[in-house]
Formats: sequence, structure tokens, C-alpha cells
Amino acid sequence: MESKGLFRNIKGDFFGGLTAGIVALPLALAFGLQSGMGPEAGLYGAIFIAFFASLFGGTDTQISGPTAPMTAVSMVVIASIFQDFNGDLSKAIPVILSVFMIAGLMLVLLGIIGVGKYIRYMPYPVVSGFMTAIGVIILVTQIQPMLGYYPKEDSSFVDGFVDKAEQLYAGQVLNKNSVDGIYDVSLLESTITSIKNVSSSEIRDEAVKLAGSYSSGVLGALKTMMTALQNINLTELILALFTIFIIYGFKRITTSIPSTLVALLTVSGVAYILQTQGIISYRPIPEIPSGFPDPRFDIFTHFSIGSVTPYLLTAFTLALLGAIDSLLTSLVADNLTKTKHKPNKELVGQGIGNSIAAFFGGIPGAGATIRTVVNIQSGGKTKISGMAAGVLLLIILLLLGPIASQIPAAVLAGILITVGIGVMDYKGLRALPTMPKSEIAVLIIVLLLSVFWNLVFAVMIGMILSTFIFMKQMADNTSKESEIRELKSHTEDSELWVDENVLPETYKDNVFIKHLNGPLFFGFTSEFQDLVTQVPQDTRFLIVRMDRVPYVDQSGLFALEDALLDLESRNVETLMVGLDGQPKQMLDRFSLAPGLVQEGHLFKSFKQCVEWLSENLTESEKAN
Repeated sequence: MESKGLFRNIKGDFFGGLTAGIVALPLALAFGLQSGMGPEAGLYGAIFIAFFASLFGGTDTQISGPTAPMTAVSMVVIASIFQDFNGDLSKAIPVILSVFMIAGLMLVLLGIIGVGKYIRYMPYPVVSGFMTAIGVIILVTQIQPMLGYYPKEDSSFVDGFVDKAEQLYAGQVLNKNSVDGIYDVSLLESTITSIKNVSSSEIRDEAVKLAGSYSSGVLGALKTMMTALQNINLTELILALFTIFIIYGFKRITTSIPSTLVALLTVSGVAYILQTQGIISYRPIPEIPSGFPDPRFDIFTHFSIGSVTPYLLTAFTLALLGAIDSLLTSLVADNLTKTKHKPNKELVGQGIGNSIAAFFGGIPGAGATIRTVVNIQSGGKTKISGMAAGVLLLIILLLLGPIASQIPAAVLAGILITVGIGVMDYKGLRALPTMPKSEIAVLIIVLLLSVFWNLVFAVMIGMILSTFIFMKQMADNTSKESEIRELKSHTEDSELWVDENVLPETYKDNVFIKHLNGPLFFGFTSEFQDLVTQVPQDTRFLIVRMDRVPYVDQSGLFALEDALLDLESRNVETLMVGLDGQPKQMLDRFSLAPGLVQEGHLFKSFKQCVEWLSENLTESEKAN
């Protein structure tokens, strides 16, 4: 029965997957190139994530693959690991792919333990600041490729790092001939000889690495901006600008054909013809290996805990980002198809897809909104559509790899420029004038920290700030709404809860009411204790309204216990109204109610409480 259901829409799924795969092709190549792993890594990621995330995932129409946010974080991981291994590919690549695989396994774990349903609680200012930062990062880092300027290939720029490269080599030789920082003088002659024997090519290679490190990332792009503007390659710039023009212009003609694909084929085709005629010369993307990608067993053979430990937090961020990215796209798919996805199953599928992609040298990915929408609009309804998109990309890899290697790098830079513009959260930015100042601060802090410091810590800091702001707001709101009212202070019905009109006015000097309106949690405990001190010394009864308390945590519980003990020492009897649900379970478990508050002092309704008071107040107390 399930297989029949899976193949019930085979024609629509085929065309949906075909169209989504075509849309995915230029983006996969561009994201792979941007990541630093090469265009083939983006294509590998698109193939395996699309196929296996659909096969094992919980959203039937989801099309997955490398996305802008995942690529931006991956780029940081790749750059830092390359730097740690001094640009040694043979040592860095296994560690990079290990981190990507661990991120995939973390995604699987998040799905197994049921985290999927909680992703929706990510604060919007954090998501908005992060997404806008991703757009800024892509835009700034693609300016150099768009201008056709590559710092590591600029001999005059690299010359500025030769002296530092020589110093580094000299330092390395000195370190070899020292023990615990103490230099062996007897090795002076051999040390000088070793330094002199360092070849100029080795110095040059090190200078190139230093130049690349200096000019990488947002800060590097900004520091070398003037140099790039002084070394514009006009051909590359024109190719990039034409790509951008076609992407935006073709959408005005029709949206039935992906404008990104039209731009890729048109500009690449014209550029290739002009180059063969000797009219122009452009920089192609790195060669895409032909054939099925080789499995990377070196992930396991070269694996060591020490090499990946520094990147576990980043791997978790990749997993968390992949979860958010995918589940947000799942919600879009649900709205379009009127279906309901399975969030935890979706995370498991995304994790499996990312892990397999890493095993074959692909970059991480997630559910892709545009590709998913294209799939649905083209007739895709089942998992077959996502699997078909992956198979199509594999066929393109196997048959058209050499042709794809002729694509100008500037074309992919142009495509990424449009991606960077599109990924920014304009809805959140437009809302800034009307947002609370605290949320504006969170958005801007996440944005700036993501762009200029660290994507991982930016999100963490944003989450922590949002949590504290939420707690402060909840505490302020609960404090404002939770007041102790002396009965005689209720001069207007608006100050009373509706059911409190049954309380006789004559009880005014002996009965006080404490309204609790919100959760009793650690952010409100000090205000709660302050409110209790407002009860006059000669009060006989304090009615605590628990009707509108949805939750009590341990801090709130102990604050309540201290308040009850204080009231008991002052011979004030506490009556509780409306205790139910989680608060009732907490107070019962810790013997507060019944316990400190007697069983007979617990009432389901305020009317029952008033009836009890009428029986237990003396005639003189009633008359006062």
C-alpha cells in the first residue's frame, strides 16, 4: 500500500524533481565554489542530500541541498581548518569532512530525541539578524570574484608577505633546535645553514598562504577592497553584471523557466564562444572531476578525537542551523500542499543525507525553500520528486562534468550576489522602527557579531540575550499584574476579578487578596517576596489566587514556601483558590499544598472560599 502511495503521482514527481534539479544546479556549483571546497563539492552535496533527505525525511515535497546559510557556516569551518593545517589539503580535507559528518549525525540525534517540535521557538530577532548577516557575508566575499581579483594571484600583493614568511620559517627552525623554549647554542651554525637552505619557492608558497589568510572572510575582503578596485578585470566584471541583469530581468518575462539557469547557460555559452574566437579570456571554475564521486575513507582512517574536538561546537551549530533551515521550509511546503510534515523524521532524513554527502566529499545542506516551491508548483507531491532531483544532478555530473568546468567563475559570483541579496530578511529590517528596543538590540548584535566575528557565538549570544529579555519582560508583566489588594481598596469593579464581587465589603480589614497573573518562576521571585511584605501585620486571612498561574518552577516554589512560612509566623492564614495543573502537582509534591496550606484551605472556586470565610470569621470580624 505504501509503495502504491509513493508512486501515485509519478509523472508530476518526475517533472517536479526535474525542474527543481535544474534550479539546484547553478546554486550547487556556486555554493561549492564559495565554500572553498570547489564546485564539485556543492554538486556532490546537492546529489546525496536531495536523494537521501527525501528518502528518509518527513516532508514529502522537500527538495534539499546546499543553502546560503549552511554554506556560509561551512565556509568558516573550512577556512579555519585550512588555516590550522597551514593549507595542507591532504590533512585538512579529512578533518573538514569529519566535522560535516558529525554535524549530520548530530542532526539524526536531534531528530531521535524529538527536538524537531521545539525549533519553532527560535526567537525571530536572532533568526532575522543571522539571515541578514548571511546575505552581507555572501555579498562582501563575492565582490573580489565579481571584479576578477584574486589576492593570492596578485604578485605585488603577495610580495608584501614575503618578509613575514621568512620570519615564520626562521621561527620554525629555531623551535626545532630548542627544548622548553631554551635554545641550544651549539646548534647555531646548523640553524643558520637550515635557514639559508629554505628555497625561495617555499618562501613564496608560504607568502601566498599568508596573503590568502589575510584577504579571506568579510574582514579580509574589506581590507583588500581598495586593492581589488584598483585591479578590476573588466571581462570578469562584465560577465558577472550580465549574469545579475539576466537573473533579475528574465523574471519579468516569465517565471516558468528558472532565470538563474537561463543566466548560467546564456552568459557561459557566449563567454565560451568569444574565448574560442580569441576575443576575450576569462577564468573558468576549477575542473569538476568526471565520474561517480569517490568515497572518502580517509575520514575514518585519518580520524582522531583531538583533530575534531575544537570544531564540535561549530558542528552542532551546523546541525542546529540545518534543522531550522529545513523545518522552516517544511512549514512553507505544508502551507502550499495543505499537508503536515513530521519534524523529527525530517531531521533524521536531513542528518542521513548530510552524513552520506560528507562521506562522498560534499558540503552540508538543508531543505531549500525556492527549490521546494518550484517542485510543488511543477507537480511534485511525494518523496520521489526529491529523489528524482538528486538522480538528475548525478546524471549531469556523469555526462556533463567536463562541459560544466568551462563555466566562468564570474558567472557563479554573479549568481551568489543575487543569492546574498535575496537571503537577507527584509521583513525584519523593515519592522525595525516599530520593534521594541530590546529586540532591535538583539537583531543588530547578532548581525554585527555574525558578520565581523563568529557565526556560532553570535547565535549563542543572541539566544542568551533573548532569553534574559524574555525573562525580564515576563517578570515585569507578572509583577505588574500580580498585586496584593486590600479589600477596601477595591473602589471600582475593574480592580476586582469578576468572581470577587461576591466577597462582602464588611470583610475588608481582615481579608487581603493576592492576585498572581502569570508564571511563578525564578525571574519573578524577588518581586513576589516584596509583594508579600505588603500584607499588614493584623491581617487574619490572605487569599492567594492561583487561577492564572500556568507554571511554577523550583525557584518560584521555594519563594512561595518562604512566603507561606513568613505568613504563618505572623499568624496569617493562607487560602488558595484555583490551584490546578502543573502548579498543583509541584505544590503537592513538595508538601506545600496540602501541607503548609491545609487541605481545608484549598478551594476550586472563589465562591467556595467566601462560603468558608463566612463560616470561620467571627461576627465582630465580619462587621468591621
